[in-house]
Amino acid sequence: MHLTSFTDYTLRVLLYLGGRAKDERLATIGDIAFAYRISENHLRKVVHHLAKEGYIKTTRGKGGGMALAHLPEKINLGEVVRGAEERRGLVGCIPDGEPPRVILPACNLPQILAKAMHAFFAELDKHTLADAVHSPERLAKILFTPALRN
Repeated sequence: MHLTSFTDYTLRVLLYLGGRAKDERLATIGDIAFAYRISENHLRKVVHHLAKEGYIKTTRGKGGGMALAHLPEKINLGEVVRGAEERRGLVGCIPDGEPPRVILPACNLPQILAKAMHAFFAELDKHTLADAVHSPERLAKILFTPALRN
């Protein structure tokens, strides 16, 4: 299984915020983009999605930024990934938008992969953001090192 970049960035934003959950300061898109060396434009879409879904709270304007809306223990990874991934199968006997082909009645691959996806999400459903962060102090040292900034 390959997660989309959107899902990857969604998880990275939550990890970043989870790593500084005890910090009173709000994080900015610029902070996160710098820490991961990724585009601020991509992160804007991710942050909008996370705020809309209620995982983070945002404040606009000077001194604004974002923080987790819930404790890391309350953010289920399975729900996060389901919400970020597009609703389509891994592979199909009929590509999306194409007319039906003769192979469909003889193709069990979508059902097999659906079972695999179910197992994948069943495992993710057992874990929270707190499980993924594991060591907030260690994560903070890696992501929030001010000496790296120009």
